[in-house]
Amino acid sequence: MKNILLLTDFSENSINAIRYALQQFESDKCNFSVLNVQSSSSFMSDDLMLSGNQSLYDSIIKKTKDKLDELVAKLKDEFETKTYSIKSIVDYDNLTDSINQIKTSKNIDLVVMGSNGVTGASEVIFGSNTINVIRKVDCPTLVIPKGFKYRPPNEILLPLDLTDSLSGNAFADAVSFVKRFGKKIHLLRIKPNNEDSEEELKDKENISAFLKEIPHEYHVITGIPIELTVDSYTQTHHIDLTILLVQKESLFERFFTGSPTTKISNNIRVPLLIFHS
Repeated sequence: MKNILLLTDFSENSINAIRYALQQFESDKCNFSVLNVQSSSSFMSDDLMLSGNQSLYDSIIKKTKDKLDELVAKLKDEFETKTYSIKSIVDYDNLTDSINQIKTSKNIDLVVMGSNGVTGASEVIFGSNTINVIRKVDCPTLVIPKGFKYRPPNEILLPLDLTDSLSGNAFADAVSFVKRFGKKIHLLRIKPNNEDSEEELKDKENISAFLKEIPHEYHVITGIPIELTVDSYTQTHHIDLTILLVQKESLFERFFTGSPTTKISNNIRVPLLIFHS
């Protein structure tokens, strides 16, 4: 049984991400929770004044809950299946705090979000909400780019920085996903400045141990920035999904928050599945 948390702000991007998840796991027995998080910044003082004698719940939460229930009802009609359930949750909290609380209470296995996070069309794929979820929520997270139409994740790309290990828990999770859903994995050990990498020395042994039953390619890329490597490889190979192994202080952590962010945010072409080391 999988417990999957689907984030929505009712935007087209977030609903597209929900549909992707429902299609991806249609043959699995899953509990889906569709979450909308309301924050204090969403409301003006006039909204509360106009509520009159209504309770805070009726004036703020109930309207959103009704809208969310309507969305869930439409999804149930669209995806008629007995293999999973879909329920709605409205929370009035900080986004990552809300996700972490629900992750614990409902034993969430995966968080799914659209390219705009949950705050609006001004965000791009690595906008502030997406970054905060990746940083502060220790749970696998699937991010779906704007307008991406579902296709099975047969060909999966795994970029590796200097310190990403092919023997850690995050890589084990990635291998499990590929075995369950994919057909082939492409591994890229990326060294933008041709640095030495202790993990690279172990790659051949780890690949032989953990990928012997999975079709794979392995390449070492030097002298090219990460965002250009990922984008070029995605365009020249039929990649359906990219997996990232995220750890604190890793090259990808700097990559998410540094100057290349804008470049890659505008070039991400396929869904991203993040596993935490």
